[in-house]
Amino acid sequence: MRLYTIGEFARVAGLTPKALRLYDESGLLPPAAVDPETGYRFYDPAQLPTAELIVELRRIGMPLAEIRTVCALNAPAAAAAVSAYWNRVTAETADRARTAGLLVEKMSGRTAMTVFRSASACETGTVRTTNEDAVHADERLLVVADGVRGPGGAAASAAAVEALTALAPSPGSAIELLTQLAGAVADAERALEPGAATTLTALLRAGSRLALVHVGDSRAYLVRNGELVRLTTDHTWVQSQVDQGALDLAGAAAHPDRALLTRALGAGEPEADLAVRTALPGDRYLLCTDGLSAVVDRARLHATLRADAAPEQVVHRLLELAFDAGAPDNIALAVADVVRE
Repeated sequence: MRLYTIGEFARVAGLTPKALRLYDESGLLPPAAVDPETGYRFYDPAQLPTAELIVELRRIGMPLAEIRTVCALNAPAAAAAVSAYWNRVTAETADRARTAGLLVEKMSGRTAMTVFRSASACETGTVRTTNEDAVHADERLLVVADGVRGPGGAAASAAAVEALTALAPSPGSAIELLTQLAGAVADAERALEPGAATTLTALLRAGSRLALVHVGDSRAYLVRNGELVRLTTDHTWVQSQVDQGALDLAGAAAHPDRALLTRALGAGEPEADLAVRTALPGDRYLLCTDGLSAVVDRARLHATLRADAAPEQVVHRLLELAFDAGAPDNIALAVADVVRE
């Protein structure tokens, strides 16, 4: 079977020669042969399905880097990757639409205040005899903390939560809000007894801004437009191995050292992750310690958080799931819906 010239292949595939040269240079669709004297590109008819797939993926706006990944997958995996990409685009588009709506309201003087409608719980579980977890939830603040087991664990988590609840956020810039939050983390670190340590994950609301602080392996999740997004990365030895490619997710979940922290309050200078988000009406947030996230899988978390139920009911159902899984650890969790006041 003869090869197509670049012009012929472009016409058959619905591309342009310029696009084909770009895809060649990026390694996405190299030609089957190149004339050594003229440098002219030739394409095999067997490359047509890949070219047609690239055309369709570009039509939905997928970046070249992601297209390269999709083209290397088998059909079921490629379909899942395209579905995940489009779900993300849909969520981001809806997010921008909501943000634009809020901006219009603000500019027209019709801005409505957003608040948390929240619920929380803190349980010892079925195995532990003491509870080192702590939680707080109100209309402006969500906090969970997991004290490292041993002397001072419970006091450490309580001190971390107390340092955050003492904050009175100002409606200033995002930088000012993060500065306040970083200062509260430093205060929490100083409040801990020598040798005590704790995780800390919190969301602080100031107007429509949310400031996130995170250190350790407690977690923050967001459900927006039905999609579940994890907002934090575990500061654990196992997560570092996953990041380096030395462990896969299945191996990490079953690893005996999965709870070994690489960062925590009380383990030297606090090195917390800080971020600012926009609170949008309809958002639902979950903050929890690993007593929940380690025993209730993502699919069940997602299904429960997506339910059309009040935060109190969601908290109750998540506790049920943790206890159904044996509740081997303390459990602290806070669920909050962002609503217009």
